[in-house]
Amino acid sequence: MQADYDVILIGYGPVSQALALMLGRQGRKVAVIERWEQRYPLPRAVCIDHELYRVLHMIGMGEVLPSITQPGPVYQWFNADWEELLSIPWSLDSISGGPEVNFVHQPTLEQALDQAVDAQPTVEVMLGYEFLDATQYPEAATVSIENIATGDVRTLTAQFVIGCDGANSKVREIIGSTRTDLGFEADWLVIDVLLKDGVTIEQLGIPAAGQYCNPVQPTTIVPAGVRDGRVFRRWEFMRLPGVTNAEMEDEAQVWKFLEPWAGPGDIELVRHKVYNFRSLLADKWRDGRLMLAGDAAHVMPPFLGQGMCSGMRDAWNLAWKLDLVLDGNADAELLDTYQLERAPHVRQLMEMSIFLGKIICIPDAEQAAERDAAFANGTHPPFPAFPILTGGLLRHAQASDASDGAGQLSPHVFVSDEGRSGRFDQIVGGGFVLISRNGSAACALSAGQRAALAPIGLSEVVLASSEQGAGLRDIDGRLLTLLNTMGWDAMIVRPDFYIYGGSSAAGAGELVDDFIADLDRAGVHIPTATVA
Repeated sequence: MQADYDVILIGYGPVSQALALMLGRQGRKVAVIERWEQRYPLPRAVCIDHELYRVLHMIGMGEVLPSITQPGPVYQWFNADWEELLSIPWSLDSISGGPEVNFVHQPTLEQALDQAVDAQPTVEVMLGYEFLDATQYPEAATVSIENIATGDVRTLTAQFVIGCDGANSKVREIIGSTRTDLGFEADWLVIDVLLKDGVTIEQLGIPAAGQYCNPVQPTTIVPAGVRDGRVFRRWEFMRLPGVTNAEMEDEAQVWKFLEPWAGPGDIELVRHKVYNFRSLLADKWRDGRLMLAGDAAHVMPPFLGQGMCSGMRDAWNLAWKLDLVLDGNADAELLDTYQLERAPHVRQLMEMSIFLGKIICIPDAEQAAERDAAFANGTHPPFPAFPILTGGLLRHAQASDASDGAGQLSPHVFVSDEGRSGRFDQIVGGGFVLISRNGSAACALSAGQRAALAPIGLSEVVLASSEQGAGLRDIDGRLLTLLNTMGWDAMIVRPDFYIYGGSSAAGAGELVDDFIADLDRAGVHIPTATVA
């Protein structure tokens, strides 16, 4: 069976757009199937965290991002008396460089992504086509689609089909995946507005980004990005018992909700709609040649701003693995690591979002007072740590938990090399990277190890040990700080910026041997003579 495409993507939201761009930049032949002929014009997601900001830079979006995003402020949570309960430092410098979070106007981001996808000659976006069904065979998978305007039905063939088709995913139904409900559900009225010319949040007296945990009316107030220099803001109001969705969405009621904060002279309504916040995780993300990504695989409450970010992580994880598989450098079993790595990470983010949701979604005054007291006396459960990878292609992850340091993000630092300077990705590029200081790991590599790693295109980077030493200079010092903290002289970083593992100089050969063996177990083609 001859495949028409390498990959067919179902749906064309931001996760699919990002994946189409990633695959297009690899030169893959991609078809995107989308039933709507026009992009959805209203914002939904508003956050891009530091990791995905780095990813978008890596796939060619770096020039446009500063013009369509706003650096995140401190994210504050207040009780009914405006006493701070919790503060999340989104404004701090992140491991990826820049603030922890950037706010974005989603339709503007989608427009920019669409333009980047349109520039990829191997990507075909088919708007106005309904996805009907998918069937897989040993050699490929077929997809049936219907032209909505004409009723014509076509069959396309690809090596892989990825459902980026949202929470009501038909691809998820086809692969027979059920979903686990983590137990959180709440209805919230989401209101997006434009600030009128000359109006500032300081004039309105609202927090830069905050949750007003008032049991009388739990409220969210956050940035919502910029477009053509105009500033968007978002208010969200929890639907309380006894109030209907229709009552919440009545425009007169919308203005009543906003009345303590702003009026028609200050803001322009963009949209208002009640959304049902859920916590649902697909139990199966892959069945042979069919896979899920984004909301098709997971839906989470928005209180951590990780919904779209998690979907883009799915895309980034899939992209480098599909690159190896489609080039013939790995068997399809490498894709088994996709859910193994992504699902636990997503679940932890969902649980963090639920943790935050349970703080604000308290309409009972007595329970809210108990919550406030727990924060005041320090007995409230601590805010969970942001997750790292815990399984999959990590050092020793197959036998037990990942080794110390494995699975965390590598720092994105400023570096200089022979007169050039810039961010690490700009100077070194992407792919697998072996980073060592003093050449310890590079010198330890044998000819057999280099031959084994040739199919994956491993880069070797030597960090200078001093201003006078040879090698790449870590201007920030954060890579060297990480190596010092971990007691490492070398580490291997995956194409998605996660650390496979690290070692001392004496253990560099064993680190590389473990890496080769783990690649082999995961389905990457390694010459048998070189497997440890």
